[in-house]
Amino acid sequence: MSKNLVAYFSASGVTARAAKNLAEASGADLYEILPAVPYTSADLNWNDKKSRSSLEMADQSFRPELKSQDAPIAGHDTIFLGFPIWWYQAPTIINRFLESYDFSGKKIVLFATSGGSGFGKTAEKLKGSVAADTEILERKMLNGNPSREELAAWVENL
Repeated sequence: MSKNLVAYFSASGVTARAAKNLAEASGADLYEILPAVPYTSADLNWNDKKSRSSLEMADQSFRPELKSQDAPIAGHDTIFLGFPIWWYQAPTIINRFLESYDFSGKKIVLFATSGGSGFGKTAEKLKGSVAADTEILERKMLNGNPSREELAAWVENL
């Protein structure tokens, strides 16, 4: 088992591709964060204020249910946590994921994908979902298709 884990949520496949490339490049274990109810294209329509994702992001206390809670967090020191940026922050399923495990003493390295926005206040908003001694580092937007060499160098320089 690697000391590093790449855990990710991907609604459309973009973040999944980045996460898989990161895990391969760094020799990390890989875990997909799945919602109990998968998102449809209509759910992800950010132009529709009544779409599922719009409603979830409008209520920051909302936490979508996870399909499972079997992520191997305990066996890893560093967790690379990936997700798409929704409304300038992490989707609330990421808060649910963080609140479902004990990350005490661990390092969480954030990476994200986005069609145009940056991290915004993502790290700040996620800190309340983990123990006080958990280190959260806002690190890299993995838009496009970074090479495995570039990803390996990024991990090496953390």
